[in-house]
Amino acid sequence: MKIYFAASIRGGRQDAETYAKLIEHLKNYGEVLTEHVGDNTLTNLGQDAPAEVIFQRDYKWVKEADAIVAEVSTPSLGVGYELGKTEEWKKANLCLYNGEIRRLSPMISGNKFFKTKRYASLEEANILIDEFFTELNTK
Repeated sequence: MKIYFAASIRGGRQDAETYAKLIEHLKNYGEVLTEHVGDNTLTNLGQDAPAEVIFQRDYKWVKEADAIVAEVSTPSLGVGYELGKTEEWKKANLCLYNGEIRRLSPMISGNKFFKTKRYASLEEANILIDEFFTELNTK
């Protein structure tokens, strides 16, 4: 299974450690196409590549992914775009947000297509991931 992990890069570097731990857990379920999102050496400037190259690569990865898991606690235009494509292409998805940090945008929480789940700890987020993939694998 190919998994696209989406999270804020330019605005979410303070959460890189959480992203890395979520990615490690996601590897139990398949290939994570976007391991770089959890790289703690990545700065808020993002990757050192032309914007067009990053767009084309990530667009391709979203399209080929079997499931999209997004950490949406930190607002991101890029993640919002990726989620729009997730809905357009009817991809299985899980949107996790740390309810201790902030409230989730109604554009995500109000859309019944997205499976949004609030968590308060990394352990709780991992349980939600386990439940998502168990449900996905029983369909």
